[in-house]
Amino acid sequence: MAPDDAAPFRGGAWTPALAQVPSPGTRRLALRVTAAAERTLRSGHPWLFDGAITEQSKDGAPGDLAVIFDLRPLPGRGPLRSTARARPSRAFSNTTTRQPSTLPFCAAYPRAVARRAALAATANDPVAGTNGYRLIHGENDALPGLVVDRYAETLVLRLDTPAWVPHLATVLPRWWTPQPADRVILRMSRSVAATPAWLHGLEDGMALLGAPPDGPVLFRENGLIFEADPVHGQKTGFFLDQRENRQRVGDLARGRRVLNVFAYNGGFSLYAARGGAPAVTSLDISAGALAAAVRNFAHNRHIPAVAAAHHHTLAADAFAALADLHRDGHRYEMVIIDPPAFAKRQSEVENALAAYARLVDLGLHVLTPGGILVMASCSSRVPADRFFGVVNAAARDAGRPLHELMRTGHAPDHPVGFAEGAYLKAVFAEA
Repeated sequence: MAPDDAAPFRGGAWTPALAQVPSPGTRRLALRVTAAAERTLRSGHPWLFDGAITEQSKDGAPGDLAVIFDLRPLPGRGPLRSTARARPSRAFSNTTTRQPSTLPFCAAYPRAVARRAALAATANDPVAGTNGYRLIHGENDALPGLVVDRYAETLVLRLDTPAWVPHLATVLPRWWTPQPADRVILRMSRSVAATPAWLHGLEDGMALLGAPPDGPVLFRENGLIFEADPVHGQKTGFFLDQRENRQRVGDLARGRRVLNVFAYNGGFSLYAARGGAPAVTSLDISAGALAAAVRNFAHNRHIPAVAAAHHHTLAADAFAALADLHRDGHRYEMVIIDPPAFAKRQSEVENALAAYARLVDLGLHVLTPGGILVMASCSSRVPADRFFGVVNAAARDAGRPLHELMRTGHAPDHPVGFAEGAYLKAVFAEA
C-alpha cells in the first residue's frame, strides 16, 4: 500500500518498502468477552487479554480491528496487539459516535501533540530550549503499542506490536505533516522484530523517510546538547523520561562532588556539571555508554561550568564498584542511583526491591553526612509506595534516615493514562 502523500517531510519520499505492506483488512472481528473484562473495558482501561475473550467470529491478522459485543451493544473498540490467533489485547476508544477505525488515528494524535505544545515552543531557544521529547506515549496517549520520540530533525517510531504495520502508510503522512523532520527511523521491540512474517520487509533501524543517519544525532534538552543513536541505541536512542529529574539534579549540584550510578550516557552527570558540581563521576558497566557520556560533555564545553568540572568515568558493575569506592575512601556530596528495570515480570518484584535496598545501603556508604541521595525506579511492576518504603527502610537500617526533599514521577511528555502506565518514580533526600 503506497503512502497517501509521497513527500510530506523535508526529508523526501517515503521508503518504497511501505508500498510492499498489504492494506489492513476491512472486515471487523466480532468478539464477546467475560463480564469482568467488560467492566474493565467500560471503565476505560486500554488492555484486553486474550484469555478474557469468550467468542471470536474469525481468525484475524495483526492490525485487524474488532468490535466487542455483549447482551448490550458495547462501544466499538479498535485493537492493536494480537496473539497467535490475532486476538486483540489493547483497545483504542470507547466511543459510539465514530467508527473505531477512524477515531484512534484521527483524534488521538492531535491530542498527543497538543500535550507537548509547551515543550515544542522552546525548540529554537539555544539557551534553555528543548527539541528532544516524546510525541506519542503508547496507551497513555490512546495509541497503544506505539512510541514516537523527536530528536531535533529526527523522528523515531518504535513499534511494540506488529499490528501497526498495515496502518503505517496511511497514518504517517496524515499525522506528521505538521511535524516536519528530515527523517523517520523505525525501531521495534525484540518481540516485534522476531515476527518477520508480519513485517513485510520492514526492519528494525531502517529509515522510513529520508536518509539514515551516519552516526548519533544531536538534540537539545533544557539548553544542553546531547547525542542519541536512533538506529542502534537502547529503546529509541535516549531516555527522555528523566529530563525534569536531571534538571532538579542540576539545581541541587552546586559545590557538590557527584557520583552518578548507572550513568548510561551521562545525562545526570552533565546537568550536575552545568549546575556547578566541581567533580562528577559517571559509573556504568558499559564502556560504550560512558564514551557517549564523554562526548556529551565535549558537546557542551562552551558552557563555562561544564568546562570547569572534572568528569571521571568508571566502567564497572555498580554493586561491586560502590563497595570498592567505599573501601577506598571515596566520598561524594550527591549520589544518583538510576538503575534499569529490575522487575519486568511480577515474579521479579521481591528481588527488585531487595536490589533497591542494597543500592541504597551501598550509596549511603559513599555519601557524606548531609549529602543528597537521588534514588529512582523505572520498574512498572514495583508500586511507588513499596519502592519509597523500601528506600526509607534501607536508609534507617543503615543508620542514615532520610529527610525527603521531594518525590517525583513522570515528565509531562510521558503522561500516565491508566494505573499500569505509571512506572517512573524517584526520591530526592538528604541523609
